[in-house]
Amino acid sequence: MPHADSSYFGGPNASKSDVYQQVIDQSTGLVYGQRNWVSNFSNVASLLWHAYASLPAPSSSVNWAGFYIRQDKFPVLGASSAEERTAKTDVLVLGPFQGRPACQEIRFGRGVCGTAAQKKETVVVPDVLEFPGHIACDASSRSEIVVPILSGGETVAIIDIDCTEPNGFDEVDRKFLEQLAALLAESCDW
Repeated sequence: MPHADSSYFGGPNASKSDVYQQVIDQSTGLVYGQRNWVSNFSNVASLLWHAYASLPAPSSSVNWAGFYIRQDKFPVLGASSAEERTAKTDVLVLGPFQGRPACQEIRFGRGVCGTAAQKKETVVVPDVLEFPGHIACDASSRSEIVVPILSGGETVAIIDIDCTEPNGFDEVDRKFLEQLAALLAESCDW
């Protein structure tokens, strides 16, 4: 059963790798026996938020941590026609997150999130002001990492993390967020 103690991270000598390993371990425990992506992503968004807050800068300057999910993975309730019930497979819709309100829809190929979704690969942007087509949901964001969550070789969701400092993400972030994406791909019914 999930417990609030899952969100206590680090310690006086914990490295970023140590904290990320704790995120992976806690996420593994929290998703065990639960296949619903809404529930799993909600808990993991909270874990990420608290993990970044426990670290020194630039990680502590993360101002948004969450997910976008491919539109066809949401139930289409209240649709009266076949056309209304057909969700798009090239649109990401806002999912569970921590931070300020965010863009609700992002098309594949647009911005950092859409680029990662379309390419099916992690995108690390040291300075979002230099990324062509960056979508500024929060003007205080300066760097970003987006990791696709793949199921059956297709992007079904993405992990999106924003930071208020340039160069907020490195290879440690990439390594562990890609591990987290793999865990979530396997732990949820898509």
